[in-house]
Order: sequence, then C-alpha cells, then structure tokens
Amino acid sequence: MSRAVLTRSLCLALLAGCSTNPATGKQEISLVSESQEIEIGNEVQASTRASIGDYPDSRLQSYVTTLGHRLAATSERPNLPWNFEVIDDPAVNAFAAPGGKIFVTRGILPFLDSEGELAGVVGHEIGHVTARHTAQQITRQQLFSIGLVAGSVASSRIASAAGAIQQGLQLLFLSYSRGNEAQADELGFRYIRRANYNPNEMSDVFRVLEAVGTLSGEGRVPTWAATHPAPADRLAKAEQRAATVPADSIRNSIVNRDPYFRAIDGMVFGANPRQGFFEGTRFLHPDLRFRYDFPSGWKTENQAQAVIGASPQGDAAIQISIAGKDSPEALLQKFTQQQGVQAATGQRISVHGMSGATTEFQAQDDQGNPLAGRVLYLSYGGNSYELLGYSTANGYRSYADTIEGSMRSFDQLTDPAALARQPVHLQLVRLSSAMTIEEFYRRYPSTEKLETIAAINGVSAGATLPAGTLAKRVQ
Repeated sequence: MSRAVLTRSLCLALLAGCSTNPATGKQEISLVSESQEIEIGNEVQASTRASIGDYPDSRLQSYVTTLGHRLAATSERPNLPWNFEVIDDPAVNAFAAPGGKIFVTRGILPFLDSEGELAGVVGHEIGHVTARHTAQQITRQQLFSIGLVAGSVASSRIASAAGAIQQGLQLLFLSYSRGNEAQADELGFRYIRRANYNPNEMSDVFRVLEAVGTLSGEGRVPTWAATHPAPADRLAKAEQRAATVPADSIRNSIVNRDPYFRAIDGMVFGANPRQGFFEGTRFLHPDLRFRYDFPSGWKTENQAQAVIGASPQGDAAIQISIAGKDSPEALLQKFTQQQGVQAATGQRISVHGMSGATTEFQAQDDQGNPLAGRVLYLSYGGNSYELLGYSTANGYRSYADTIEGSMRSFDQLTDPAALARQPVHLQLVRLSSAMTIEEFYRRYPSTEKLETIAAINGVSAGATLPAGTLAKRVQ
C-alpha cells in the first residue's frame, strides 16, 4: 500500500474520531471513547483502593461525595458515573481518573479551611475529567506510536485504544500540560460558581498550598498546584476571575467554614503508626505485632499492600506483604508453579519459632529482563507473610546473603512503647478571645511544630486569630 493511501486512510479514521468537547467547545481528535474512559477509571479506582485504601470515616466520605456530586451535576458531563472518595494517604494531594473518578487524600483536608476551598480542589479535578485531559494524553501517545508524522500506520492501532486501557494506575502519571492545568483551573472556577460557592475560596486554595510547599517533611504540594504555570501565577488568575463576579453575588455565595471544620474534626493527621512505621530501617507494625529490619542504608516505604525496601543503587529490592491464610508450603508451591518462574527445591525453615518455607528463583520483569531472588513464606499471628527479595540475574549473588539475613530478622514485636504507638488527630478549639497563632500554640499545645499549625489554620507567623474562630490543633 502506498504512503498516499495510508495517509488518506489515516485522515478518514481521525475524522471519524473528531468531535466537539462539551466542556471546552473545541474540536478534538480522540482515540478513546467515553466507555473506554469509564473502563480506565474503574481500573484506576480498583488499583487505588487496593494500593492505598479509603479513609475509614463514613461521615466524611458522605460529606465529600455529596459535595462532589453537587459540582459534577453542574458540569457538561453530568451523566458520567461520578465517584468521589477520600483515600487514606497522608500526602497533600488530589487527582482524577477518566470517567469521573475523583480522589482526595486525607492529607490535604486539614490544610483547607472551608467547604468552598474543598469545592475549588474538587472542581479542578472535575475539570480534568470533563476536558478529557487523560484521553487526550492517551490519544497523543497512540498517535505518536502509530507514526502519524510519517504517515505509516496500522489501521488496527487507530480503531481502538484498548491497549491503553490496560495501563491502570500508570495513566495517573501521564503529566498534564501547562494548558491542561490552566484549563482545569478555569473549568473548576466555572463549576464552583454554578454551584454558588464563593469564588474567592479557590484563590485561598493556592495561598494555602503555597504555604504547604514551604513546610519541611509535610508531603508534596498536589501536582495540580505545583506544576506549570507556577502557583503564584495561577493565584493571580484566580483572583482576576473572582474580581469579575458581582459583589452581590459573592455576598450570597457559599463558604461553609464551620460545617467543613466539623466534618474533618478528629481525623488522623499525618502518617498513622497503627499501619506500621519506621525507626531507621527497622519497620514496626503495632496492629500486626511484627518487626522487620531492612538492610542498612536501603530506601524504604510503607504502602497499603506491601512494605518495600530498595538498595541505594536501585538494583535490588525486598518487599513484605500478607499472602493469605494458606500454609507457607502451599503458598510456596503456588509461587513456584507460576508461569515463567524457575525455582530450586523448596525448604522448610523456622524463623524465631515461626514455621516457614523458602526457595531461590529466577524469573523476568515486565520488560523481559531476567531477575533472580529468594521468596520466604512465614506463618505468624493467623496470617502467612510473603517476603520477596530480588535483583538482576547478574547482580543477585552479591545481594543473596544480605537479602536472606534481612528476611530472617522478621520477628514478633514486643516493645510496649511501639505497641502502644497511636496516631495524632486534628482537634478543634473555639477561641473565646482573639490571639496570635503563637499565643494559640502556647495555650493549646500541639504535637506538630508551630509552622505546621499556622499552615493548617491558613495563617502566617504573627497573624491574629479572631475571637469566636474555630482553630485547629493536632493532639
């Protein structure tokens, strides 16, 4: 087939996929249908719930869900299967998946000061969905991969973006462009106004999150607040939009500061030690009553599904997860019978009195690169744990002893202080008199530093909190 014929075929296929975006009013080419967007969103939702999990507060979940649906109903795509949930992540973040799946971390909520500010965050994420930003990114990926510029393409690649649907959570890391973020800001402003929220509250969101960005060790500023254009520029544009709203309209608009505060009162602040915590490279889990020592100098992370450690060079890793209730021997047999896994004969062992089964193995990663490692299953506390250590096929032998030694550190947690470790919570205080944030910090001490308490109260050093204000502390 000639290049001219291929090019004509390509143009016809692209014209068939060209439509007007209802949110932006622009003509756009999309290789992703609405049903595919919904399917992608469902996959992301399942992956997010499995890897992070929802925050266990039905009252707060209902509050955020109600707010989200109120905003989504004003959008140009009200019939999507919208879903809004608070996930149990201490990072300061919010993100959207195609098809109407919106996620707000519990970590961002203490830094917001009203329902109006939350509406600004959620409205922005709704804007990403209605503008089909992820679908656009997938389309650009697909068009690039099929050789649009060269004019040489297989028609089957145009017909469907089904391959992209399999990417799951990877879709969340398709970075939005400067234009995408600005467009989501504009659409979010549109939706909060249609729902009669105070337009100045969206401006306040950028002020708050700019303050968060100055804190050390308080988590990342959300992608939508930290990427280009700069937060200061976006704040200026938000203020310009708010300035166009008539004063009478603003006076009658919704802020809902106290109702929002009551919704977040008592929520966990920061990392929850009941879900496990690190002291150096030692991991301790009070609820599951075990401890584990990762190799010295390794980078570690506690995730919902697994605890992970990586070598400084990034060429070896160990992860711990709950494998279920089956015996270690049965789980080892299932592991070694997986397609592509080659394993030595399994061995029964005992680690600190816990029965286990282990073997070394060889396999391949997702890119087909050869790996080698060791897997150990241990029975403890009514669960069987999988301890998986691996490296490159060529590098494993240099890590073998380190991995095995680390695995044998798994032990019962008996330290009373670690077992009693509790999370800190957000608490509200109604001020009987005006006071500076410094006076508030002295009179109502918190476990967090002053700068953090100032940030969650939306003020800077030296600012005065008026009498009658609900102020936040952490205890």
